[in-house]
Amino acid sequence: MADDKLELVTLTERQKKARRNRSIAIGLALGALVIIFYLATIVKFAPAVFERSM
Repeated sequence: MADDKLELVTLTERQKKARRNRSIAIGLALGALVIIFYLATIVKFAPAVFERSM
């Protein structure tokens, strides 16, 4: 097994650009989900915060 050589794939510039664009799109989508969950949490729990007795 130690004698097996690894085959490395060399990406073209077009493939590198496509990979980068996909990574950016995934990052933006993940960021949008985080913001949506954050806002949904604020909307859900905000009334309870204002009703607390002081």
